[in-house]
Amino acid sequence: MAEVACDDRPLTFEDLVAWFDNGSKPKSDWRVGAEHEKFAFRLGTHEPVPYDPAPPEQGGIKALLDGLTRFGWQPVLEAGHVIALERDKANVSLEPGGQFELSGAPLETIHDICEETGQHLQEVKVVADELGIGFLGLGFTPVWRRDQIPVMPKGRYKIMREYMPKVGNLGLDMMFRTCTVQANLDFGSEADMVAKFRTSLALQPICTALFANSPFIEGKPSGFVSARANVWTDTDPDRTGMLDFVFADGFGFETYANYALNVPMYFAKRGDRYIDLAGRSFRDFMDGKLAELPGGRPSIKDWADHITTIFPEVRLKQYLEMRGADSGPWSALCALPALWTGIFYDSAALAAAWDLCKDWKIEDHERLRGDVARIGLKAEIAGRSVQDVARDMLAIAREGLKRRNRLSGGMVDETNYLSQLDEIAASGITQAERLLELYNGPWAGDASKVFESFAY
Repeated sequence: MAEVACDDRPLTFEDLVAWFDNGSKPKSDWRVGAEHEKFAFRLGTHEPVPYDPAPPEQGGIKALLDGLTRFGWQPVLEAGHVIALERDKANVSLEPGGQFELSGAPLETIHDICEETGQHLQEVKVVADELGIGFLGLGFTPVWRRDQIPVMPKGRYKIMREYMPKVGNLGLDMMFRTCTVQANLDFGSEADMVAKFRTSLALQPICTALFANSPFIEGKPSGFVSARANVWTDTDPDRTGMLDFVFADGFGFETYANYALNVPMYFAKRGDRYIDLAGRSFRDFMDGKLAELPGGRPSIKDWADHITTIFPEVRLKQYLEMRGADSGPWSALCALPALWTGIFYDSAALAAAWDLCKDWKIEDHERLRGDVARIGLKAEIAGRSVQDVARDMLAIAREGLKRRNRLSGGMVDETNYLSQLDEIAASGITQAERLLELYNGPWAGDASKVFESFAY
């Protein structure tokens, strides 16, 4: 693997490229990481939960974090505030509006991921019940206005909150009103990264359709099956989207490093303090030309932090992040990593998945991204329905998981975690459309019923 700069010399472009390359791992070391976010709400009133409410006996997000320390989680502080927890290479963190996130440890099997997720939800429920708090897995908050949602005390979010309205119309909605489920997977080399990046980026809208679960905005049907996915189409064009260059000849670590260099910065962290560098150039930072940090130059950690502020549908770090899915019910939290593991970690499955999408036109990628946000599995690509492509994608993933043959203690392989997605693809009806059926039927136009029917 390539060397990365020591802190005692300025970073070079080669160091930035090497940082990505250092993520390459032999297949025996490949792991899967799962992340999911969920909305915290007051039981009974369905109101959002502030960080540290007055009177404090009401219990808020801070009390929830404090309460979880009984299970061995260690608090992470920022400016005196508990803003995250750490345990066994996993962490619990807060999104800008208090969305509660588990970022799981890198694990060997989907069985391990489901066990980790279940343990987390059980621990959270113990503490949340004491505080009168519930949790909901949806891609977009079904009833809350943006101005109702509390702000979490994290420095980077203040910078983002001020910058977002300058570059898009829906960035604040992304920050405060969306939740996602994400899978993180490894690559073995630059060539392996390229194959996985291209395949997963092209197929990410298919995943968006399968996981579509956010049909409401402020209590009314939004016109989208994934209001969350639509938000990302008008957040910040500099750092989102389908990245056409990934499909071009010669794509690799250098290409992505150049792309990331061209994405405007948000901040640099110095000690416990975030320096507002919104809109500034990382290239200028490397040259010591930022007025906010006279003569200051970045470390490799600054580069790693900058990479976390880029939000394409698939993101390259020292692994690949699948970012196209709405948060959903418990079963969906295991289904997403199962889907991508079946495709990524079996060479025949990866090749078959690429065959599904390799002839799609570049100009169709972004169009498909918008179409699936509106109509889900009814969208079309290259003369086929997304529903048909989804069936094929799931069949490929299932075969990949079978060949992986990672068995649980009960001698069951990982294919069972795809069952919910199989049902969605077979019916052509997304979870969002099921919610709309309830809204137009038994719920009698009351979208808040989702808090009672679908809370964890």
